[in-house]
Amino acid sequence: MGLLADALGPGGLRPVSTSPAWPSDVADDHTPVEFSAAFAAGEAPVLRTIVEPTATRPSRAANTAEALAALDRMKRGGTLDTRRFDAVKDLFLPADPERDFTFWYSLVFRADEAPAVKVYFNPEVRGEAAAEELVRAGLERTGFAAGFPALRAHAVSRPGLDRYSFFALDLVEQRRARVKVYISHHAADVTDVTRAAKAARGVDVDRLPDFCLLTGGNTGTFDKRPLISSYTFLDGDADAPSGYSLYVPIRDYVTDDEEARRRVLAVMAKYDLDPTPFDSALRTIARRPLDEGVGLIAHVSLRMGRPRPGITVYLSSEAYDVASPRSVSLAG
Repeated sequence: MGLLADALGPGGLRPVSTSPAWPSDVADDHTPVEFSAAFAAGEAPVLRTIVEPTATRPSRAANTAEALAALDRMKRGGTLDTRRFDAVKDLFLPADPERDFTFWYSLVFRADEAPAVKVYFNPEVRGEAAAEELVRAGLERTGFAAGFPALRAHAVSRPGLDRYSFFALDLVEQRRARVKVYISHHAADVTDVTRAAKAARGVDVDRLPDFCLLTGGNTGTFDKRPLISSYTFLDGDADAPSGYSLYVPIRDYVTDDEEARRRVLAVMAKYDLDPTPFDSALRTIARRPLDEGVGLIAHVSLRMGRPRPGITVYLSSEAYDVASPRSVSLAG
């Protein structure tokens, strides 16, 4: 809890009985925290918390300053490798950001290991038009410049619809650290994300149609919240990423969270994963019957390639609000 409190900053002390002081995009109700659980065959689940640090009087500049202060506190309390962070921070942390989101943290909890820290930057922090150059420069400074053309050719082929969403770094020693690029695909279908997945080396893109069908139902074009691709670069990835994940915003394509749960269970059955840890995590988070709201289960992702293929489920705390269920499933 001390690490989470450090990451949240003083804004984390604000009682949830009041309205949110900052419109955080971490969760739909502006709670600056989201939970996730990553599942892989034969392995213990990995628990993660995404956090947006906020200041006592939040603003873009104040929150950025508080996030940097949180990093200093975490560095004093543990072993973080910030060399790559230091190499790119001037790109993604301008003095006058154009977006509310500047950067977030992810705290990663594995059994019998010290918690790990990951940071997310906003490629559009200098405006949408500057995002591609920031990502290109970020990959160059972290040693993966040769991988950028693959992303550009496969994943950003529809102007205005394919947009750079996150640039992420693991703050662990470089041999294990990932550099990740996330791209949102607005109004996309399976053909679009299959093409995007081909940017990664050795990924079985034939898995994507079934995954989209199981999570999104009969949705043809995902025209609500976008599908998201993420690309993982690891040491040794010379000219292409070696990991790919597809994120489906399941909450936009179901009637309620009971339907979302059934869809997650179908995905886990498809990949021979034990659903017990997922249901346990869901029971821990849920404070209401699943059919009385939608959005508790926010995203589901399929991870392929390196370093750890599997399924990840993202859960909202609903600290401030619960979205009403829909009368008709949008997914069919």
